[in-house]
Amino acid sequence: MYGLIGKMTAVSGQREALAAILLEGTDGMPGCLSYVVAADPSDPDALWITEVWTDQASHQGSLALPQVQQAIARGRPLIAGFSNRVETVPLGGAGLPADIGR
Repeated sequence: MYGLIGKMTAVSGQREALAAILLEGTDGMPGCLSYVVAADPSDPDALWITEVWTDQASHQGSLALPQVQQAIARGRPLIAGFSNRVETVPLGGAGLPADIGR
């Protein structure tokens, strides 16, 4: 399993628009078990993206998908920056397959 958690900061006042773009391109990503976009309650421009993939290759492959490429192109002007990027090894949890950590 491969996990990724990162903080993305939108251009001031554009968080909701950026979140909508990120959420549009998430259907049909092979190997993606979970993709969550969350608003940071302490920062009006920040989003946290939490991802779980079957493996790192699936995540890398998703970056070449047409819908992901389109989302990146549309979202790029709304992004002020990135921070707090952490790679993880998911062990399990609600919504994930029961045998994820085995």
